[in-house]
Amino acid sequence: MQQDARTTTDGGTGVRRLPNVPRWAEVAAHAVPLVVLPSGLWRIALVVEFPDWYGEHHWQAWERPYILMLTVISECLALLTLGLIRPWGEVIPRRIPWLGGRRIPIRAAVIPAAAGAIAVTALCAYATLNHFFHFVPPLNSNGEWLPTSGPGKWALVICYVPLLAWGALARRGHGRLLPP
Repeated sequence: MQQDARTTTDGGTGVRRLPNVPRWAEVAAHAVPLVVLPSGLWRIALVVEFPDWYGEHHWQAWERPYILMLTVISECLALLTLGLIRPWGEVIPRRIPWLGGRRIPIRAAVIPAAAGAIAVTALCAYATLNHFFHFVPPLNSNGEWLPTSGPGKWALVICYVPLLAWGALARRGHGRLLPP
């Protein structure tokens, strides 16, 4: 495999890296998909009704696909952060027909990753406000839109609190590209 002169290979793993990427930027970029993952797993558990924290909720036809799509989109946007520290984030791989070998503008990598961070931050803010002001009807039989006690509440908190780090990690991971 031909290697770009601007990339290096990590000792023994075969992972191609960009030169001069600070260790903190690499750690931050790898942490973003990991902090997004628990909330996605919680949403998947919600859709398959394991455990059944929402009691007698009757799902509309669009709700389950919507919730699953949120999970897929959020994880894909989080994974885009890795493009900031990998060659595929700067040059389209040659195996992609018609586009392979072309440089990717920095903004084309930063903007979607930043949009993901902003969207998740906005959704967390909306969810918090919704908890207090009830913008949408409750999902469970106790009249609340979220589990309010017991294991359901703790699972929700444990799975969603890491999302609050996405914005800060994305900012930290993009630090070599974006001004303070």
